[in-house]
Amino acid sequence: QVQLVESGGGLVHAGGSLRLSCAASGRTSSIYVMGWFRQAPGKDRESVSAIGWSGGITYYADSVKGRFAISRDNAKNTVYLQMNSLKPEDTAVYYCNAQTIATTPVWRYLQHWGQGTLVTVSS
Repeated sequence: QVQLVESGGGLVHAGGSLRLSCAASGRTSSIYVMGWFRQAPGKDRESVSAIGWSGGITYYADSVKGRFAISRDNAKNTVYLQMNSLKPEDTAVYYCNAQTIATTPVWRYLQHWGQGTLVTVSS
């Protein structure tokens, strides 16, 4: 299937920036969407951003619009999340996600997750 490895998390003060990276390996030819979720302490995992692998269509949660930017490098099988003007409420574990399609034995779509990278934004 697909394996995902995130990097780029860390500690930053409010107003600062971080750039997350997610490198995919394995059956990368089946990927059609990659993106980012996050989970803050005591909260459910939420979708942050996503990008289509071939068409470049993007999605952003309302809470990050204008501050975050997602991009991809198909040749490197990597997706990036540039995070600017970070706020304490952005503090969370950020998880890379990839959606793939399988047709055997039956058609279905699959979700793949990285282990997560911690982003901490201090006041």
